[in-house]
Amino acid sequence: MPWLRCSGRQPDGGGRPPEAMEGHAREVFCNDPACDKALRLNYCGNAISTTKYTVANFIPKSLFEQFRRVANVFFLIVACVSFSPLAPYRAVSIALPLVVVISATMAKEAVEDWRRKQQDVEVNNRKVDVYDGCSTFTSTEWKRLRVGDIVKVTKDEYFPADLLLISSSSEDGCCYVETANLDGETNLKRKQCLSVTSAVQGAHSFQKFKGLIKCEDPNEKLYSFIGTMYYEGSLYSLSPQQILLRGSKLMNTHYAYGVVVFTGHDTKVMQNATDPPSKRSKIEIRMDKIIYILFGVLILISCTGSIFFGLKTKEDIHHGMISRWYLRPDKTSLLFDPERASLSAFFHFLTGLMLYGCLIPISLYISIEIVKVLQSTFINQDQDMYCTEVDQPARARTSNLNEELGQVNTILSDKTGTLTCNSMEFLKCSIAGVDYGWGNTVVDKVLCTGTRDGEIEFQPEASSVNSHANGGVLRRNVKGFSFIDDRLMSGSWVNERHHDLIQMFFRVLAVCHTAIPVVDSKYDDISYEAESPDEATFVVAARELGFKFYEKTQESISLHEFEPSLGRMVDRTYKILCTLLFSSSRKRMSVIIMTEEGQILIFCKGADSAIFSRLVKDEQIYVPATRDHINEYSESGLRIMVVAYRMVNEEEFNIWYEEFSKASNSVSCNRDEMVDAAAEKIERDLILLGATAVEDRLQKGVPECIDKLAQAGIKIWVLTGDKLETAINIGFACHLLQKDMKQITITLGELDDIASTKGDEEVFKKDSYESVARQLREAQSEANILKRSSVCCALVIDGNSLVFALSRVLERSFFDLASNCVSVICCRTSPKQKALVTRLVKRNTGKTTLAIGDGANDVGMLQESDIGVGISGVEGMQAVMASDFAIAQFRYLDRLLLVHGHWCYRRITAMICYIFYKNITFGFTLFWFEVHASFTAQPAYNDWYIACYNVVFTSLPVIALGVFDKDVSSRLCLKYPMMHQEGVQNVFFSWPRILCWMINGVFSSVIIYFFSSSAIVDQAFRKDGRVAGLDVLGITMYTCVVWTVNCQLALYINYFTWIQHLFIWGSISFWYVFLVVYGLFPPSISTSAYWAFLEAAAPSPVYWTATLAAVVMALLPYFAYKSFRSAFSSDCCQDVRGKCHEDGLSNPAEK
Repeated sequence: MPWLRCSGRQPDGGGRPPEAMEGHAREVFCNDPACDKALRLNYCGNAISTTKYTVANFIPKSLFEQFRRVANVFFLIVACVSFSPLAPYRAVSIALPLVVVISATMAKEAVEDWRRKQQDVEVNNRKVDVYDGCSTFTSTEWKRLRVGDIVKVTKDEYFPADLLLISSSSEDGCCYVETANLDGETNLKRKQCLSVTSAVQGAHSFQKFKGLIKCEDPNEKLYSFIGTMYYEGSLYSLSPQQILLRGSKLMNTHYAYGVVVFTGHDTKVMQNATDPPSKRSKIEIRMDKIIYILFGVLILISCTGSIFFGLKTKEDIHHGMISRWYLRPDKTSLLFDPERASLSAFFHFLTGLMLYGCLIPISLYISIEIVKVLQSTFINQDQDMYCTEVDQPARARTSNLNEELGQVNTILSDKTGTLTCNSMEFLKCSIAGVDYGWGNTVVDKVLCTGTRDGEIEFQPEASSVNSHANGGVLRRNVKGFSFIDDRLMSGSWVNERHHDLIQMFFRVLAVCHTAIPVVDSKYDDISYEAESPDEATFVVAARELGFKFYEKTQESISLHEFEPSLGRMVDRTYKILCTLLFSSSRKRMSVIIMTEEGQILIFCKGADSAIFSRLVKDEQIYVPATRDHINEYSESGLRIMVVAYRMVNEEEFNIWYEEFSKASNSVSCNRDEMVDAAAEKIERDLILLGATAVEDRLQKGVPECIDKLAQAGIKIWVLTGDKLETAINIGFACHLLQKDMKQITITLGELDDIASTKGDEEVFKKDSYESVARQLREAQSEANILKRSSVCCALVIDGNSLVFALSRVLERSFFDLASNCVSVICCRTSPKQKALVTRLVKRNTGKTTLAIGDGANDVGMLQESDIGVGISGVEGMQAVMASDFAIAQFRYLDRLLLVHGHWCYRRITAMICYIFYKNITFGFTLFWFEVHASFTAQPAYNDWYIACYNVVFTSLPVIALGVFDKDVSSRLCLKYPMMHQEGVQNVFFSWPRILCWMINGVFSSVIIYFFSSSAIVDQAFRKDGRVAGLDVLGITMYTCVVWTVNCQLALYINYFTWIQHLFIWGSISFWYVFLVVYGLFPPSISTSAYWAFLEAAAPSPVYWTATLAAVVMALLPYFAYKSFRSAFSSDCCQDVRGKCHEDGLSNPAEK
């Protein structure tokens, strides 16, 4: 019987390779990579490069990156113009700070890129055995591999390229791989070669091995592969089962042979190595706007000065009379020409842009980058977010969004693996309309007893309930199996009325899967590696109830099962004819097998919506009872899987398999759709056996964490693929829903495929749309009434309704309704719907959204949100790799947001406001001096004073503020979660607060200038009676500025460490050291600073008195504001600090 071989062979092979379709035109000449046709294809080499730069483009590309920032462009222009006569300072003093900042950033980029380069070199120079075309395998570097080469990979080695598995050390041609480097999953995956190539073993066998592969072009889809292999005159379909991806590791197999299909940057792992979507925090966006405002101020004061300069210059020669003779207007230049005053005013404008350029903080960006990196380090090293169970700390995968954590308004969370453990326990089942299983779930306990915070007892994975007396014998604990029912245990199921259906039920669980048995010979035990926790649980349950799966080959699966007619365990082997794998669109898996008696059966398991619509009509007496049991299980928060089967006659299978083979062997972009369509024709008229119910328990601390986040005013949405009843009851268990909440449910009921095809599809869609629209209107009216009555409400909506609620017409109504609810649960949602809901919330709220998930189906949601948080769970690391922050369990989210988010938000906003304050203070002292000097563009300070202001004398205290300051301790952040609303409402970076800092800077500059000039100018300053010159005035003003801005920072800081003391007082002290050392240089270098401090300023009491008076007066406005606010106004933080003082805690920022 030809159909017994399920090798993928096309029945009408025809002896010709298939025609290539668009997007599927890749040709691989197996074992002949140097043939003329292969060379003409010119595929890329196997060397990879993950660096951002090369030696040739580093300087231009890095400079381009730096000068994309508008502030850097401005300073570049100023530096270039400084070499002209327009410059008020020496060119080197203007260019050097820019060079230092740009060089530091470029050096950081170079170091990071060099590390990437070193990693690339190490990978490219790894060795692998390659067939030389004659009779031996030679060791060759990875980078020298070509498409079509035959390679040999041994145990525990990584695959150097994307390979087609030819054969392995196993007789049946299978091998096991670990894909942790690709998706983070550590469970082994079974790969299977074509049966026709499994005998190709050893170097001599490959001398005659030739073949042609036609397959899809390079793409990023890790779990799909479309192609065919033309070999020995026949055509064979290829699937992901035969593909070994670069970066995965060969495990539990001595060796494997493969032919290179994709190399280098064409491999799937490299195709996935795209940059994540660029995310910028709202603080950073507003910061850019402030810089634009400062540019406007810069242009305004430069224009003001140039206008007054032009008017004054024009009056210097009036009717032949010279007014300011000491300027010698009779000897003019373009920069000062009373006859061409307008042109002189224009040049003065350009000079003013350089003179007041210090208004724009040159060190702003690099200071913020340094601070954010250090903040991320604190997050990574937080011991309170370290999970000992899985040995995972919290990780900040990007430092760009630290402050955004303190502004989160809405959380969108996955359920399975995020709120729950994703560690399944087989708890109950329904077989032939009979309910089995006595265990209680956490949800049952919560609903029955009203358990609140801290009262839920979380059972360990190997639950202690498994230890119970069964016939006087204490049964061992088994991970994944918490089933208790003496009617089925220890072979008692043979006494049940429908024991034949029970036998078939557990046989389906033991056969219909893709799990791999792992035999532990030391303890004579078998464990299972499965692609999902559910699948492993079903196989374990079947084993514990008498159907032990122990061996699997390419064409068969073997069980050790109990045979009622013999009264003992027997070994049975079932021939696998075809496997129809599970997918998110199919929601089911099927296996077609042949028994030892020659009977063909199809075993099928899947979601209730996928299975019930495919049952044989009018002959299912157990359907009503099973549906009732499914509803009960869902209300208990259990995950449901329906099990069915049917017998298939030989003729039907042969006809179907021919069509299925054609679909499988097609090389086109719609092959998956063709395969699914063919599968539909065999997965019909099924006989219902029953349903399984497994519990995915809540993670430890989830209810408490959700309570904390809710108290912080954060809205929480749960997006899950579970049934509506399951989602609701999990919502109660984790305190997302409360009994005093009014629950609003929007659903289209149990809409399955058959319901949608009973009538015209367009009519069905129209009726569904109208139903959802009506429910939304009614729900909105009800929510408005409840809101006026101060009654909280929660929204629950299913996936079918969500399809229409997310339409362009209804999405606003849906969002308005959801906004009036404190909690929202979307059930039966697809990955795409999760991303669409996230986009809707982000777009319409205008506030920060955070998405959290643990699986590949959550990646779209994480990337769409403002902040993506990945949980390193059972489903692998895809979510973590696409996230901005990673944590081990959901319970750490409250600390990440309420502690680190609060601190980072306050630190970054204070830092930015302070940087602008200190630059305005400094810049406007120059402007006031210009007013006093008739806008002659004469700088008040020595040029190196100006050059060192941002880079030397005020940079380190700012960094200390951004890294170490905190208003309250972490314990108080968690005790009073409402402080989080300061970030949500952007209290510390609102426009009024920013404006107040700017006004404070202008006021400080006025006090400093006028106090200094009044004390220094026009009176005896030195002992010999001489007045002070510009050099002394500049030193006095600059000293006042340095003292004022650093003391202002000291007044603002809430929590002092020795580092902050060192940086603040050290910066002030260093100014005096600089004055002494710089003043000792020759006048050609130090110019106006030559001996100015030691000889003139330091000996004079006027200098020290003026400094003290100016600093005190400049600090008075902020001190008065702070005192007034403490006495007559308060914010959340002040209230908390007040409570702490009442409780006797002197410093709330201390632990």
